[in-house]
Amino acid sequence: MKSFAGKIAVVTGGGTGMGRELARQLADAGGHVAMCDVSEENMAQTRSLCLARGAKVRVTTHLADVSVERQVLAFRDAVASEHGTDHVDLLFNNAGIGGGGSFVRDDREEWEKTFAVCWGGVYYTSRAFLPLLLKSREAHLVNTSSVNGFWASLGPNSAHTAYSAAKFAVKGFSEALINDFKLNAPHIKVSVVMPGHIGTSIVINSGKILGRDPKEMDDEQIAEARERIERAGFPDAAPMTAAEAAAVILDGVREERWRILVGKDAHVLDRLVRESPEDAYGQPFMDKLQKEASFTLGR
Repeated sequence: MKSFAGKIAVVTGGGTGMGRELARQLADAGGHVAMCDVSEENMAQTRSLCLARGAKVRVTTHLADVSVERQVLAFRDAVASEHGTDHVDLLFNNAGIGGGGSFVRDDREEWEKTFAVCWGGVYYTSRAFLPLLLKSREAHLVNTSSVNGFWASLGPNSAHTAYSAAKFAVKGFSEALINDFKLNAPHIKVSVVMPGHIGTSIVINSGKILGRDPKEMDDEQIAEARERIERAGFPDAAPMTAAEAAAVILDGVREERWRILVGKDAHVLDRLVRESPEDAYGQPFMDKLQKEASFTLGR
């Protein structure tokens, strides 16, 4: 799929971050966009950005929590109705949240909600829109995993279980679809996206979905959150913007690459894990990653 002009693209989590940038760049390229999110306000802002340059495309917004199948099915039906179509050409399973870091200490409800959004959302949305992808002349399914889909860690001093488990599932599902589509729906391509540290609103959005509004956090809670970031060994300021990440993803789709690494840190981490899988969860590995990926903690 070399051009997105005239294509119908579905984007989950389109209200902020990479989802917003995917929607905006697809619209700039002449694609029609149907997005869902849990925030009407954020989606309205994304829609305005999509249409700001006078793009002659249809951009629709739909309130849906991708971890709830009935809401995903309602989203699919609304897309078909509002876009007047029996098919879609592109599906970007982008929605995700963070939470449930520790399987031992963290709340079970938070753990399961994180897993349900990050994995269940990909499954439910792929299931719901598969009939519409099958009816397209050429289609592409794009699932956002993470570097945590092949490295289940934020460093040796932090637990990161729910998100990592979900992203491993997304990666495995996507890779398994390569042959499934080749055998049973050869006009559909699949890509798994594995971003490193990207400048998005996932922390803020995760807090809201899990019932914690960051604006209401007291000084002690903010200090604790900052300490967790620093303890994990990652910078406060992301080395890559959401706009840059979206551009890399869309280039990967145009080139029909099934495996799309996003960011220098993702490429470095992928290589290091392959070179030394037995060492991947110790401090020496983290030190080497920080050095090679040029991580510096913001102050």
